[in-house]
Amino acid sequence: MIASRFPTVGVFDDIAESEEDLRAAFEIEDLTNTRQIATERLRRIPGGEVQAGGVGAHFVMSAFLYASERGGRFTDHRLGAWCAAAELGTALAETLYHNHRRLAASAAGFPARIQMRELVCEIDADLVDIRGRRDDLAPLYNANDYSASQAFAAERRWPFAGVPEAGLIYDSVRREGGINLCLWRPVSVPLPVIQGDHYEYVWNARGEVTVLKLTNVEL
Repeated sequence: MIASRFPTVGVFDDIAESEEDLRAAFEIEDLTNTRQIATERLRRIPGGEVQAGGVGAHFVMSAFLYASERGGRFTDHRLGAWCAAAELGTALAETLYHNHRRLAASAAGFPARIQMRELVCEIDADLVDIRGRRDDLAPLYNANDYSASQAFAAERRWPFAGVPEAGLIYDSVRREGGINLCLWRPVSVPLPVIQGDHYEYVWNARGEVTVLKLTNVEL
């Protein structure tokens, strides 16, 4: 699930039909970009690992290049990842939690409305399975402290080249029984990545949320 405000077509989609084209496009953008975080992250991805030229490739690369600099449960500031859920309900729960937390931290957070777009793909990858919530894995599932889980992931992800694991499959912290995936390599996310349904998260003034599925109306 991503915010619907993000464009459906990537800025380099029409010109970057190969990995070489994409890397060159980001280098050119750097000439007028003072932040340069996307290019810095792109340079950390080895050759042959980039997705370019296919349907939804920009969605995949955006997840790696434009992720939060604070990192996530199994990522750090160096590079994002493709984080997804095996079920729609889990994807909704995960994104509801993080958006609610962000809004609650603002004095003007509620009421609020956010429209979200579903992205769908089929994953077939060799993932490290840490499901089961064993006692030795408990620190990885801390609800708010990601220090242990980030360290666990860093040992398996870096250095990037030569790492056999594509990523992790693990239990959702935000939805009982839900399953999440975190893929550390863009090429592990198969194309096409297609758009599914659209949803709207609607919070009232008390911070209570309702999820609406948006549909087309035949006139």
